[in-house]
Amino acid sequence: MVPLPASPLPATPDDAAAELARLAAQIAHHNTRYHTEDAPEISDADYDALVRRNAAIEAAFPELIRADSPSRQVGAAPAGHLAKVPHARAMLSLDNAFSDEDVADFVARVRRFLSLAADEPVALTAEPKIDGLSCSLRYEGRRLVRALTRGDGAVGEDVTANVRTIADVPQQLPADAPDVFEVRGEVYMAKDEFAALNARLLAEATAAGKDPRQFANPRNAAAGSLRQKDAAVTAARPLRFLAHGWGEASAVPGATQDEVMAAIGGWGFPLSNDLQRCAGIEDALAVYRRIEAGRADLPFDIDGVVYKVDRLDWQARLGTVGRAPRWAMAHKFPAERAQTTLERIDIQVGRTGKLTPVARLHPVTVGGVVVTNATLHNADEIARLGVRAGDRVVLQRAGDVIPQIVENLSAGDDRPPFAFPTHCPVCGSEAVAEAGEVDVRCTGGLICPAQRLERLKHFVSRSALDIDGLGEKTLVELIELGWLREPADLFRIRAHREALLAREGWQAKSVDALLAAIEARRAPDAARLLFGLGIRHVGQVTARDLLKLFVDLPGLRAAAEGAAAGDPDALARFELVEGVGPAVVGALGHFFHEPHNVAVWDDLLTEVSPPPFVVETRVSRVNGKTVVFTGTLETMSRDEAKAQAEALGARVSGSVSAKTDLVVYGPGAGSKLKKAAELAIETIDEAGWAKIVAEANS
Repeated sequence: MVPLPASPLPATPDDAAAELARLAAQIAHHNTRYHTEDAPEISDADYDALVRRNAAIEAAFPELIRADSPSRQVGAAPAGHLAKVPHARAMLSLDNAFSDEDVADFVARVRRFLSLAADEPVALTAEPKIDGLSCSLRYEGRRLVRALTRGDGAVGEDVTANVRTIADVPQQLPADAPDVFEVRGEVYMAKDEFAALNARLLAEATAAGKDPRQFANPRNAAAGSLRQKDAAVTAARPLRFLAHGWGEASAVPGATQDEVMAAIGGWGFPLSNDLQRCAGIEDALAVYRRIEAGRADLPFDIDGVVYKVDRLDWQARLGTVGRAPRWAMAHKFPAERAQTTLERIDIQVGRTGKLTPVARLHPVTVGGVVVTNATLHNADEIARLGVRAGDRVVLQRAGDVIPQIVENLSAGDDRPPFAFPTHCPVCGSEAVAEAGEVDVRCTGGLICPAQRLERLKHFVSRSALDIDGLGEKTLVELIELGWLREPADLFRIRAHREALLAREGWQAKSVDALLAAIEARRAPDAARLLFGLGIRHVGQVTARDLLKLFVDLPGLRAAAEGAAAGDPDALARFELVEGVGPAVVGALGHFFHEPHNVAVWDDLLTEVSPPPFVVETRVSRVNGKTVVFTGTLETMSRDEAKAQAEALGARVSGSVSAKTDLVVYGPGAGSKLKKAAELAIETIDEAGWAKIVAEANS
């Protein structure tokens, strides 16, 4: 299948931040529906599309990565009647590949991280990615003592009694097995047995005169059956288990993934018949294509193929990043497509004033989900596709928050093209595109009701001031009452306490709780306050980095105004902030040049008093320090060294300056080492760095 064109990324950090917030909420919702409630609302391909879109935006805007980012989460917190038990070793998720190129990039990253020679083979294992419920089976003294679902990756649900009823799961391991060993795999239901179960449930419900309760798919059936209160119910369901890895182990029976899996199979655990060791990428892709071709004939549902680096010593060095191991990748099968009619194009106005066209579609099912909307991104995308109301279009639910239109089947007829609005549909203000940009924005600012609500929602959001009780409904009410127009007005709501109490739906407890939550933010974190103002190009990470240097908001404003006026000293100070370039400096300068923005800023600072910004640090020799690596590192790659430094709380820079605290050098170090000597900066060789790492890990 020819890869489809990717949807355009957000044009600005503001748009990216807003979309990442929507993605975080949407993916968290679907995690709960899938992992906790066993009632997914979307297909796996659709879920993967959300995660992939999130990863793409984070890669383009790394400074905007959220604390609650899906890339840092695994599954969902367990809930319900089953006991919660921490995993001895986290049950991680997998990053996804959607093309042969993605797989090649995965192997290339492994090579770079491990500093492998170009001709050194990277053997992989390949096996089907079964669509079941992840489960970890712990054996102590070679006897099964506990079975846990994945849960949120750190804490799972105890399903030991239920797992004991699954015939595929050995109750005791042979004498050659380690004393402690966790076998991990998927609990699933075969497709034919799933159909038989649904038929039986239908017959039983019909005989009892009740509405039938049938499962939507085999994965739901397996999850619902395993998480029963009564193990007898689980025993009556045709559950199976397929092993694909391991967790904590007192000893590992092999030096490679393939060897350990063979040992696990020898202990009586079912393994996939398609599990295969591959000498390299070509072999792995051949396995993928063979499995994809035979997908319909497999007895269970799968949604891709999992590749793992075969050598365990390499797996240990590669470690993990975020929620996933660096040494494994899931190669997913292509997403589905469908045709439907575009009924109309609506224009939505976002927090930054961006006018975003959305296609309203005749309902169509794609990948098991009914779709009614698709993003059109901007005027250029509409022109490229040539879409208008009444067109027949092709949809794909992959790579975007909502489905994307990939083809217009009605292009080229004689109907007039869609006319993109020149004025805001909400407030009527002029809508224009800045030079060099494709996005059209409303010029109304805070006078535009659409922007006012979205800007205030951003200001009180979890990543900004994090004010409890100020959801959209409450903000809308306060805006409609005329009490809330700008951020500072929030801190004057107390004057309306009695009037708020007189309104329907408000009680003294809820009013006082809201006012207390607002008052608790009178001395907000300066970085959160700066981010909450929604200045273009100033995301969460950028806000923190700016205040690490400028300490407080007045200092930042003075520097921004100086830079806007061309003050070389001010411009030089901004150059000290890694990742801050002309776009950020220009955005700050434009913000403080606009009188209305200054008025909003000054008004807000009469109500709040953010203390000087302080960075919390952990106890570590290099914590909070800036480290530069130079020369050739012989025992590790530059990426591995950087990962070590960041794990110890250090910041890695690519250049030596007066702000540098430590330079780690290897053979071939040149100008950076020389500059460090000139600036009297501490320098150590690679062995010295290894000692620091060892001390920190001891």
